[in-house]
Amino acid sequence: MSQLDVEIAALQGAATHDLRIAWRRLYRSEPPPCMTRELMIRAIAYRMQERAHGGLSPAAKRKLHSLVAQLEAKGPEAFDPGIVLKPGARLVREWAGKTHTVVVLENGFDYDGERYLSLSKIATRITGAHWSGPRFFGIKKTTARQAIAAKAGHE
Repeated sequence: MSQLDVEIAALQGAATHDLRIAWRRLYRSEPPPCMTRELMIRAIAYRMQERAHGGLSPAAKRKLHSLVAQLEAKGPEAFDPGIVLKPGARLVREWAGKTHTVVVLENGFDYDGERYLSLSKIATRITGAHWSGPRFFGIKKTTARQAIAAKAGHE
């Protein structure tokens, strides 16, 4: 266990007063008054790791600022989640009199005992012609958006 690991583990047992002192030292400001103790511990631990191992690259920071600006300007509709498929889902399509089944994996798809990174590759293999994989299997972005909107409504 490194010294940093020991210091981070010690945050759980630290008094709230000591956490506020650590916050001031690391962030050079007062902690927000409504911040919970648990969140303060996490933020302090993050800053300690950031100082030890480096923080986000300038490009990553620019991207995050750009995403925040989009979100503030357009609201949640600014983000297109694309097609969202859960691992374990099965996609079924009949083609040329044969039923074809694809299983969604964490990082790709399983078709006929082989792993693919793209549904389009599978659709091409099945048909012999270039196809949009999502279109071939009847997956629409609007369905993905509706699923995310429904999920957001339940949280």
